Amino acid sequence: MRLQKYLADCGFGSRRACEVLIDSGVVSVDGVVVSRQGVQVVPCEQEVRVRGKLAVSEKRIYLIMNKPRGILCTSDDPRGRRTFRDLLPHLPSRIYTVGRLDLDSEGLLIITNDGELCNRLIHPRHHVPKLYSAILTRRLSEREMDLMRKGMRIDGERMRMTDIRFHRRSAKGVAYRITLKEGKNRQIRRMISAVGVQVKRLRRLQIGPLKLGELKAGESRFLAKSELARLREAAGMNAATGRNG
Repeated sequence: MRLQKYLADCGFGSRRACEVLIDSGVVSVDGVVVSRQGVQVVPCEQEVRVRGKLAVSEKRIYLIMNKPRGILCTSDDPRGRRTFRDLLPHLPSRIYTVGRLDLDSEGLLIITNDGELCNRLIHPRHHVPKLYSAILTRRLSEREMDLMRKGMRIDGERMRMTDIRFHRRSAKGVAYRITLKEGKNRQIRRMISAVGVQVKRLRRLQIGPLKLGELKAGESRFLAKSELARLREAAGMNAATGRNG
């Protein structure tokens, strides 16, 4: 999304007025001042500020979804593939997913336009754990699991799992419970693949205190105020909830 469009969505005026703000050098993205037009930003993944004030959408919406396989976590796709927006009713504001699940992964998605909460939930410095269920093609050795807990370098990028534990064996494969406090691109799949094992199924079960529960694949609902309060507390924010839409 173009920066001026995002600022307009956040209530900083018309697109033209937001272009003037950018020209004035009072807008920053991830701490870097932006003074040229046409910069693209990814809401809920990048921090945008105007004169030091965090840019967030005025009307706040918070949902939980059970993402099925084959659904993208982007708002639109030039190839015409289905996105999470196709599974939702019409909503009045632009909304984004908190972190992403790749096309073949499934499970818990938080969907919101609350940029501050989104940034806090995905940034590793806030230590918000994400719990996954992974079904693998074979059982891992203790040495392999220790390596993943201690960290490994893949394609020049250091990655580690907060925890990985054997869960059970079934006809579908060997199930593990994996906890992350960071969320690098396809991290679990890349780490598992690095020891010569493949992921057959990957589901996110929990983000902080929020659990997937009994939501069926493709279903979504608004968060309860109590759920949102616990989520904000886990992210180090005050308990004020904002509106659920």
